[in-house]
Amino acid sequence: MTVTWAEFRRARRRSGLAWVILAAGAFLVVGGLAWFFAVGQFTAIAPPANGPRAAPVLAQGWMKAVPSISGVPPGTAIALLDTLPVKGRAASGNYDRAAFGQTWLDVDHNGCDTRNDILRRDLTGVAFSEDSRCRVAGGSFQEPYTGQLIAFRRGAESSKAVQIDHVVALGDAWQKGAQQLTARQREHLANDPLNLIAVDGPANQDKSASDAAAWLPPNKNFRCHYVARQISIKAAYRLWVTPVEKDAMKRVLGSCPHQQTVVPRPVR
Repeated sequence: MTVTWAEFRRARRRSGLAWVILAAGAFLVVGGLAWFFAVGQFTAIAPPANGPRAAPVLAQGWMKAVPSISGVPPGTAIALLDTLPVKGRAASGNYDRAAFGQTWLDVDHNGCDTRNDILRRDLTGVAFSEDSRCRVAGGSFQEPYTGQLIAFRRGAESSKAVQIDHVVALGDAWQKGAQQLTARQREHLANDPLNLIAVDGPANQDKSASDAAAWLPPNKNFRCHYVARQISIKAAYRLWVTPVEKDAMKRVLGSCPHQQTVVPRPVR
């Protein structure tokens, strides 16, 4: 059969196009695999339609409450807010993280440090490092501040993707009453599960030592619980709020006036 020059050129164009499509597909596959192993294993899996509205405090059976100065009374958060002292900030120039004790102590004496306790409490599908019943090696969770689904993998770099946040930042607490606490009381504040949540690393860095007047979680569904938790912590450790902070808290609670205080109870 005789093939004309025009037919030969068309066949070559079709062949070239096929190779381009194959090459593009291979590039996408290789690129996707590279992203997964370099980044995707420990960053957001996918943003859900609605982020979580609350976070746990204690876990049944193995996690104990840390003694605070005062108990957190049941009732509405907005009512408890009205009982907190309102003052200006104290000096912050003398703030030192060491005033709150050694980082991640085992204050509840369950044999595991606080950071691993919080990871174990907040993650699902938890895996432990070999020969350890405490050291969390991996897991996943619906992160409260951004609402994203995040996978955690322990590693020199990947661990930074999930951090443990002090809901009432220690720097903020220092300026609002913690300077008057004893060293032991500050140690408890820094390690109390009521004041600790596993969160997205970048969101935690963005928050830094801000109070509710300067920073709120991007996940709006979580804001009522977040503010109620801050109020509960400040009541438990006899800390105060500033006027602008109280106003910011009231604005958030205005959308959820029946939001309850966060009273430490085991997760079943």
